[in-house]
Amino acid sequence: MSVVEIKSSQEAIALEDKHGAHNYHPLPVVLKKGDGVFVWDVEDKKYYDFLSAYSAVNQGHCHPRIVGAMTKQAETLTLTSRAFHNDVLGKYEKFATEYFGFDKLLPMNTGAEAVETAIKICRKWAYEKKGIKENEAEIIVAENNFHGRTTTVISFSNDEGARKNFGPYTPGFLKIAYDDLDALEKTLSKNKNIAGFLVEPIQGEAGVYVPSEGYLQKAKALCEKHNVLFIADEIQTGIARTGKLLAVDHENVKPDIVTLGKAISGGVYPVSAVLANNEVMDVIQPGQHGSTFGGNPVACEVAIAALQVIKEENLADNAEKMGELFRAEINKYIASSKVVNLVRGKGLLNAIVINDSEESSTAWDICMALKENGLLAKPTHGNIIRFAPPLVITKEEIMDCVSIIVKTLRTFEDKI
Repeated sequence: MSVVEIKSSQEAIALEDKHGAHNYHPLPVVLKKGDGVFVWDVEDKKYYDFLSAYSAVNQGHCHPRIVGAMTKQAETLTLTSRAFHNDVLGKYEKFATEYFGFDKLLPMNTGAEAVETAIKICRKWAYEKKGIKENEAEIIVAENNFHGRTTTVISFSNDEGARKNFGPYTPGFLKIAYDDLDALEKTLSKNKNIAGFLVEPIQGEAGVYVPSEGYLQKAKALCEKHNVLFIADEIQTGIARTGKLLAVDHENVKPDIVTLGKAISGGVYPVSAVLANNEVMDVIQPGQHGSTFGGNPVACEVAIAALQVIKEENLADNAEKMGELFRAEINKYIASSKVVNLVRGKGLLNAIVINDSEESSTAWDICMALKENGLLAKPTHGNIIRFAPPLVITKEEIMDCVSIIVKTLRTFEDKI
């Protein structure tokens, strides 16, 4: 059977529609090449990428050092499973634990797997270390969270599109309002079966919702007071995206468990990780958790290279500076705009809130217009547009992108 050669965007989209499951609603653009902050479609039109594969491509598309690490290892040894040792896993674990300041790392492949792993570790710790009766542990989560779309995770999601007709749901989770310390303290005080608090330092999918200053630090202190594990989901916010290596670093918070994914591989290979100190991680024993591909040699070499690029190219500093510039320039436009209410974010994880309802198509229509003008972004929560370019972006490129965004938004001023 022959393999079709794609000749146009229309043909590629039609093939996906006919032969693929309809579990995504992407912008109608078909990309074939990426380099740094740019991507090209099959008709060779060039775009700024302002989504970065949901912050997976922090180091820029096809970073030669990361791709080189992948291809070199792929020519040597790709997979052993964990039935045997390989000569890269230990090297990677030592590098990554020292890099992030934890005792141990458990390697997985996807962000959702990392969250599921953290949940299992937290529950097992609760039974074996804290003394909660088996099957009674509960984990506090925040409303409007996004931690993936597995059966467990959608059980504590507010997104009815992700939940509807996928039940029965997994018990053991308590939802409280995000950025609400009173709600957290009240829940911790009245329930002795709380094992952990799972939280995003910034809620990305919810619209880049940044909590109040001091929220994370005080939440961690409450968890310590009640002997509860503070679990930071840094899958989207981590790896320099917000202007620090981890978003919790803005408040000097040391989580008990951290989940990482996306940019830990620079977007070239599925890699995720769970980090914790011995007192927590040592509850996992042989046969109790794992993955055939978790910790494979290619993933390990890719992650080492990707993390080296972050530090050696000072991408956290660049994200902080370029993010401040971006928000300052967008705020100049907002001052006299009827279309945009505000811009918010940290580093290069930002969003604008469109002055229209969540049910309106305005944000989508703006993203379609941005596409025509050479910049790719995507709405979230209906009336919010997330802007998250690769962290290698320069000042000149930021200013060019601001010009594209402002020019596009101005065409909607009379439509609101």
